[in-house]
Amino acid sequence: MPEASPEDAKLLILARSARVRTGAAEGAAVRDGIGRTYAASSVELPSLRLTAVQAVVAAAVSSGSDAIEAVAVVGPLATLTDADLSVLADLSVTTVLLAGPDGALHETTGTP
Repeated sequence: MPEASPEDAKLLILARSARVRTGAAEGAAVRDGIGRTYAASSVELPSLRLTAVQAVVAAAVSSGSDAIEAVAVVGPLATLTDADLSVLADLSVTTVLLAGPDGALHETTGTP
């Protein structure tokens, strides 16, 4: 099992907390280019569906972030959709962390 750096471990905790707090299928957290962090969960409303990655990137970008260094995704499947990969590619994300519901890291990759 891969080991996360302290900064990446913080993202995993934030992502897991977002998921648990909302009872959502998945949670995600990002670290932007100047070290700010954001967390969000997946959104499933009758008129709006967002993956946790889409929600957290929207939160970061709407707060002024123009670069994202790393993203952590926590959930039972902890996978990235094609739409997630496209969003991350738009922002040149360099680190992707995938973890199970307990926050245990099971995969780390470079740029998607």
